[in-house]
Amino acid sequence: MTPSSRLNLPLGEETIVFGIGNCGRSDDGLGWAFLDRVRREAGFNCPVEYRYQMQVEDAALIAGKDRVVFVDSFHGELHGGFEWTTCEASELFEFTTHVLPPGGVMYYCRELYGRTPQADVLMIQGKKWGLRNDLTAFARRNLDAALDDFSARFLRNG
Repeated sequence: MTPSSRLNLPLGEETIVFGIGNCGRSDDGLGWAFLDRVRREAGFNCPVEYRYQMQVEDAALIAGKDRVVFVDSFHGELHGGFEWTTCEASELFEFTTHVLPPGGVMYYCRELYGRTPQADVLMIQGKKWGLRNDLTAFARRNLDAALDDFSARFLRNG
């Protein structure tokens, strides 16, 4: 199965969607804003989790699912303002109390629970990261594009 066709598989209760970020730090809140909006979409029925950062304990939530989608802001250039990537379990990360990447959570899921659900990361490009309770217009446009893509892949075709 190609990565593109893999992304078009339907979502449901067996999928969990994590929005990662901090809505008090402008575009860092893209993950949460994505969840706020997608939850109102017709046909969306996945459990969601809002996170400032991923935690080791999230491996337990993921272990009970067939699929996981991580949505996070991205500081850098992304063609079209967003990008999908496959999330592989990886033990190559530095564990601190502030950073546990999605691949690290997937690693703990595999090691602690013997499960590796299908996992993808949706990165949405942001621009500003200072203290502010609102997304920039730039981030809102990228969020709209990412939501349109998500809906076309999972909700309209599912």
